[in-house]
Amino acid sequence: MTQNNLLPAPIIINTDEGLQQLITALRAEKRIAVDTESNSLYVYQEKVCLIQFSTSSADYLLDPLSDIDLTPLGEVFSDDHIEKIFHAAEYDIICLRRDFGFEFKHIFDTMQAARVLGYPKLGLSSLLEEHFGVMVDKRYQKANWGRRPLPQEMLDYARLDTHYLIPLRDLLFNSLRRMDRLRVAVEDFTRISHSSATPNDKPCYAAARGYHTLDPHQLAVLNELCAYRERQAFHANLPAFKILSSSVLLEIAKKSPTTIAEMQSIPGLSDKLLHRHALGLIQAVKLGLVQPPIHLNHHAKPSQSYIDRLERLKKWRLQRAREKGLESDVILPRDLLEEIAKSNPHTDQELSLIMRAMPERFKLYHDFIMEALKEKEI
Repeated sequence: MTQNNLLPAPIIINTDEGLQQLITALRAEKRIAVDTESNSLYVYQEKVCLIQFSTSSADYLLDPLSDIDLTPLGEVFSDDHIEKIFHAAEYDIICLRRDFGFEFKHIFDTMQAARVLGYPKLGLSSLLEEHFGVMVDKRYQKANWGRRPLPQEMLDYARLDTHYLIPLRDLLFNSLRRMDRLRVAVEDFTRISHSSATPNDKPCYAAARGYHTLDPHQLAVLNELCAYRERQAFHANLPAFKILSSSVLLEIAKKSPTTIAEMQSIPGLSDKLLHRHALGLIQAVKLGLVQPPIHLNHHAKPSQSYIDRLERLKKWRLQRAREKGLESDVILPRDLLEEIAKSNPHTDQELSLIMRAMPERFKLYHDFIMEALKEKEI
């Protein structure tokens, strides 16, 4: 059962005056819980539609879609004296930074803390059930948070995402300290606090999974098909996948039909979609057929010595992860492992420079890493 009915009503913030009162309340706290809800499944360009906060005494639901300026909230997120507690912080931070330009200091991510502790189930609902006996109704995870007004049941759902985060943080913090893993977790929190969206400079065809299976002529067709889909999605204000699936575009690119009769043979292209998009798709195919073939730029094959070093590091990492009951990337993130293999440091000093953002992991593992790097192939 849920405990929504036992909780005091959340405070709704949708005015400038309410925002100032919220900021005053948040700045009086040593730690606050934060979450966001977005509408990525319903619009072409997603945005943050709700920001939830909890303190030790109240829950707040802030409406970013109301006519208020959220800029002053940035001082809370960048305040190093206030700990911001998230669950799975990376996506929330990316969205808040993208939409409002906020910067983040001093965060605590309960999901990452659970990973560092070796929890088998990392979802917030699983953790709340395990530690507090709270059952969360998951039906609104994919709801349209851009709708207004939000029904009461969605507001009740949203507040649960932060209401228990502060006591959950305290439980996980104590476990991290008891297991001497707190410094490792803090390294991860710092890294996550810098999360930002990667600029989308990929070609259109890259949006269709499986594009690498096409030949250069088919790839040119797929590129035009994806461009057509993007235009339709923009005008309809819908996610691209709700216009046409990537699997359909891939099939069209392979067969390159130039007539409606040929287009009718494409698997997954329903009569409704055919009626709506046939002429546009045929035009895109014809345009793609006269475009220069697209040859994928395959990166130069890495050297065998690099591959050998990386495999030795992976083997060591996997063994250490099994010993500790952790996922491998908790021992060392993949990008760092690859950077070490690429740089091939010969001294602890060189390795410490590569691992400068993770000094605790350097202290724990530098001897093992150097040994793995120097190990000779048998």
